[in-house]
Amino acid sequence: MRHALRVLGLWLACGAAVAQKFTDPEDGGFDISNYLLHNKGLMPVPAVITEPAVGYGGGLMLLYFSESMSEAGERARASGEAAAPPNITGAGGLMTENGSRGGGLFHFHSWGGDRYRYLGALAQGRMNLDYYGMLNRGRSYELKGTFLVQQLLARLGESKWYAGPRYTYFNSRTTFTGQMASELKAGDVSRSIGKLGLVVDYDGRDNMFYPTKGAYAELEAQFARPGFGSSQSFDTYGARGYVWQPLSPRWTLGLRADAQVTSGSVPFYAQPYIDLRGVSRGRYQDKNALTTEVELRWNVTPRWSLLGFSGVGKAYGRWNSFGRATNIVSVGTGFRYLIARKLGLALGIDVAHSRDQNAFYIQVGTAWR
Repeated sequence: MRHALRVLGLWLACGAAVAQKFTDPEDGGFDISNYLLHNKGLMPVPAVITEPAVGYGGGLMLLYFSESMSEAGERARASGEAAAPPNITGAGGLMTENGSRGGGLFHFHSWGGDRYRYLGALAQGRMNLDYYGMLNRGRSYELKGTFLVQQLLARLGESKWYAGPRYTYFNSRTTFTGQMASELKAGDVSRSIGKLGLVVDYDGRDNMFYPTKGAYAELEAQFARPGFGSSQSFDTYGARGYVWQPLSPRWTLGLRADAQVTSGSVPFYAQPYIDLRGVSRGRYQDKNALTTEVELRWNVTPRWSLLGFSGVGKAYGRWNSFGRATNIVSVGTGFRYLIARKLGLALGIDVAHSRDQNAFYIQVGTAWR
């Protein structure tokens, strides 16, 4: 669900047509709220990729909205139901400078006054990545495959909790450009992952794009078995939580915690990794990964905000015990501009540094997914 909403956020930030008037009468600032609220149909979405793991690149997605957000809100008010996100169908592709490329399609649908949420996606691609493993030395490999996800969540009573099943399938083949890592076996290069599990979400944020208060949490347990289409058996467990606490009208403190735990024969490319700004995805992998992060936001004006952040992560369990695993620290700063005031949508850039690495990211709303 959160990935579909992020795609929606990217469209909101980038899809404005120059023919519209984008001045907010409240403060005279550049604003695209009215355009976003009243448009529907097919919309192109450009994307800029700056992830260090795959290099710089770009993509394009076409999104179809069956109704505008204002129409969805009016329909909800007329029926007495809770307001729901618009239904979205999308298809697109991406390419980066290191030769990674892919394409896919997805559909998000909610009904019953947002009581039920469905998300389905199908993608195919090839990614050129590095595996570090036991020797902590990068070895380049190509990961090719087809990915499928099906998810259905239902609201629990009248609460802010959702729960339901999630199924994921990935049929892959990997090819090392040089010598394969010594700890891997020949069977590791061609694997299928089929996982079925349970997802529980809590969403108490005041805004899904750039929250100023509230909390979001997700708990997940998935089980890969031959009966689900997997070539090996293993389990994955995940828990993540984000909290935004106002300190004053201009200051907001954000806290994040993320834990990923596995057991069984997990494919090397599917192992948990440290997920922090400034750290290349997959750079630090092991059977388990823990990440914590703190972010302080200063609203300089109603439109502009500055933020500073720092985090620490640890990957452990196979190559190193928890006590012997290295703490990886990142620090950074960024800014946001409130580009759609009525929706609480902000756009900006984060720059971050970690051990021997710098990175920058174009952000739509919060960096915490």
